[in-house]
Amino acid sequence: MSTRSLLTFLGHSTVLLDLSGVRLLTDPLLTDRLGILHRHSRSLRDAFGDLGVDAVLISHAHHDHLHLPSLRLVPGRPQIVLPRGLRALMPSGREIHEVDPGQGVSIGAVRVTALAARHQVRRHPFAPLSPALGFLVASESTRIYFAGDTDLFPEMSDLAGKVDVALLPVWGWGPRLGVGHLDPERAAEAVRRIRPRVAIPIHWG
Repeated sequence: MSTRSLLTFLGHSTVLLDLSGVRLLTDPLLTDRLGILHRHSRSLRDAFGDLGVDAVLISHAHHDHLHLPSLRLVPGRPQIVLPRGLRALMPSGREIHEVDPGQGVSIGAVRVTALAARHQVRRHPFAPLSPALGFLVASESTRIYFAGDTDLFPEMSDLAGKVDVALLPVWGWGPRLGVGHLDPERAAEAVRRIRPRVAIPIHWG
């Protein structure tokens, strides 16, 4: 089995993780446009045709993170790991893992552990609040923290010394940054607390 670790940033909060032969996709947003978000690189819809994905990690229910048209573009029937309470939104015929902070799921040789995030979520203005998560993805050789959308929170310091790569949001998606997000300065503070070997900015532009 391969022990390599590769990360491919695909825009917004979508990152393809390839660890120990297991491929995970975070918060897939694969279409060319969603509201004011517009992809300026080549379309991903054709590029994904040859990619096998073992599991999709969904951090929360906002449309730019849980984007149902993009889920339908992911080839095959990957497992889906997402916050508890969101199963009803998922396509049928998938293996679904609803998780709370602290719970984990094994995907092949990789362990995915749900972590808390500080981000208020409503799927639409009249929907009830639903939880947001980050994920710690660990293979035998690499540990990756995917923060999803979050603000700073005290438990970030608990990750110090446990993370090789931190995927951190550094801005919002519109003209203003609402509460529950990291801006570049606060993302730098998150790096100071987590002390990863490498920090990669996501959720920008």
